Amino acid sequence: QLVESGGGLVQPGGSLRLACTASGFTLDFWAISWFRQAPGKEREGVSCISSHGTSTNYVDSVKGRFTISRDNGKNTVYLQMNNLKPEDTAIYYCAAESRYYFCTEFLKWEYDYWGQGTQVTVSS
Repeated sequence: QLVESGGGLVQPGGSLRLACTASGFTLDFWAISWFRQAPGKEREGVSCISSHGTSTNYVDSVKGRFTISRDNGKNTVYLQMNNLKPEDTAIYYCAAESRYYFCTEFLKWEYDYWGQGTQVTVSS
């Protein structure tokens, strides 16, 4: 099971750090990706980090603002979100996948586990 946390309400330009924690299994051998879904829109990929942490990927809309990282000792993956914009408002989900070594095509993967999501609202 994956559990997201860290969401909330923040003003434009603000920051949040999301966390994705696994229970019942270790994340050491799993690539973790973040997705988001805004009301009335399809789910979209945001970022990915490989199991070994050396491969990351971001969609263009968040490049330079979001940073993904992992602490396998804490069984947790983080998404640091800076300079948040109203269009970042969405429910954010993390997902786990074990078959790929690099994050190059993370948007095409079929994920084995999904979290329940955490709400991020960017508004003044």
